[in-house]
Amino acid sequence: MAAGTTHFNNVLCILKPSFLSCSSRASATHFNARFRLRQNLTLGALFCTCTAKNNALPKDESPEPFVITTPLYYVNAPPHMGSAYTTIAADAIARFQRLLGKKVIFITGTDEHGEKIAAAAMAQGSSPREHCDIISESYRRLWKDLDVAYDKFIRTTDNKHEAVVREFYSRVLANGDIYQADYEGLYCVNCEEYKDESELLDNHCCPVHLKPCVSRKEANYFFALSKYQRSLEELLNQNPKFVQPSFRSNEVQSWIKNGLRDFSISRASVDWGIPVPNDKTQTIYVWFDALLGYISALSDPMEQPDLLNSVSSAWPAQLHLIGKDILRFHAVYWPAMLMSAGMSLPKMVFGHGFLTKDGMKMGKSLGNTLEPNDLVNKFGTDAVRYFFLREVEFGNDGDYSEERFINIVNAHLANTIGNLLNRTLGLLKKNCDSTLIVDSTTAAEGNAFRDNIEKLVEKAGIHYEKLSLSSACEAVLEIGNVGNSYMDERAPWSLFKQGAAASEEAAKDLVIILEAVRIVAVALSPVAPSLSWRIYAQLGYSRHQFDAATWGDTKWGGLKGGQVMAQPKPVFARIESQTEMEDKGTTAEKTVKKTKRKMTQPQGVAEA
Repeated sequence: MAAGTTHFNNVLCILKPSFLSCSSRASATHFNARFRLRQNLTLGALFCTCTAKNNALPKDESPEPFVITTPLYYVNAPPHMGSAYTTIAADAIARFQRLLGKKVIFITGTDEHGEKIAAAAMAQGSSPREHCDIISESYRRLWKDLDVAYDKFIRTTDNKHEAVVREFYSRVLANGDIYQADYEGLYCVNCEEYKDESELLDNHCCPVHLKPCVSRKEANYFFALSKYQRSLEELLNQNPKFVQPSFRSNEVQSWIKNGLRDFSISRASVDWGIPVPNDKTQTIYVWFDALLGYISALSDPMEQPDLLNSVSSAWPAQLHLIGKDILRFHAVYWPAMLMSAGMSLPKMVFGHGFLTKDGMKMGKSLGNTLEPNDLVNKFGTDAVRYFFLREVEFGNDGDYSEERFINIVNAHLANTIGNLLNRTLGLLKKNCDSTLIVDSTTAAEGNAFRDNIEKLVEKAGIHYEKLSLSSACEAVLEIGNVGNSYMDERAPWSLFKQGAAASEEAAKDLVIILEAVRIVAVALSPVAPSLSWRIYAQLGYSRHQFDAATWGDTKWGGLKGGQVMAQPKPVFARIESQTEMEDKGTTAEKTVKKTKRKMTQPQGVAEA
């Protein structure tokens, strides 16, 4: 718990059967009857089940799918670029894993309960449900506009989610890890969390939202987080990759080392939420609710929603992708909750940095957001996805500048990749009727160019695997740079003019360069899927062939002799900056004035 005065009362009574309602007792009995129990779990079992006794769920022995999650985004306001950044990063990782042939379950969604939601709805003159419907749909629309291919979209107001939360709560309660107590302390409404005075700024301001915390006292239910201190320490010691990047793991270890405090899991003053199963006067606190969305999302829609159904289908998650501001909840609270419930832990929690604007974190509550819809409408999906994944080193903070955005996107996508493809296809059309004269494997025999490309592809794959998305983009872009250098060095336009053997070599050079661009299209598809498809289409492939591509298609040898390329046209239009547009406007205005002056000048009269 945060700083404050805690009075532990009625602790023993909640452990008695009479404390549970009839429905809760039935649920707990039903739960224990249906789940295979394991006793005396060793530490080694922690990573396949957890350390909780007499409470472990059975583990499905089938091959594990790759389950990746974003946070469930809070719907107090429409999505901002920070939310979009997390989601396009998760989408890029999911797309790469699909290229590897893995069964991927990409989960995203919206967190729709709590005090802030009710307040936001009231401010808009609508009910909480109406408000949630509108904002949740805005997330879906944005993910579509950003080419986000999620598999599951969970809303915490879904009936199946509420069923899972109730069952999970009852299971933790039966394990003796929930008790009732009075609490008084400083509460941040935006964080929906009690704060320790030592972490606050002047005037009791929250360091995240820069707004004063309010004094609050209420009777809540608490989760016994302190009970799991040693288990969490052992988890991080024996599985150092559980929290990434490594410097985030150091933060988590520091929090745990300083001592864990039990935290409140209910609110007495909030009506908009899931009622506590054993006390209808309270609703379940946002984190003990929202975190369960990662599990309820997995439930089979054709079956009765319950914890067993959800867990047995795909749990545990391979990767929780989150912003660093909610690291504590995912790396400390969440694994302890899962241990209590006897459930497997996620394999990794990755906390990325913030996107900043004017040196400050962007956030809805701070009112300085960068609107993703505006960026997409102005610059296009590929540009937005590429810039943020290429320019922000994944895990660290990154700053947005429109000038840098335009310069990077133009240099990398329009020039290095787009222009290379366009001028190569132009030469092929002019000299070879847009037809490849030979297989790319044959064309590259004895050519070091192929070796260079293969090394860069291998490097890109390693970076994707390590979640080093910026470095992966850099390796793929280097393929384009190598292709442009080869084009300039070989000068096939000159070779074509020489005719005979030189012309044949020039035609082979075009095949080699186009094969490199084809590989770029596959390797860049996790980051810029629409651009990659346009490249593939220019190379004469169908949509079905593009969708069926795997990481194995980054191997040299895809293009075949006799294959006909499409007519060359730009795959990525260069973006003009505001300065360039103003300069063009000024130039056009001067031209018009000059023309008008000429038209109004008196004409000379020829003498007889």
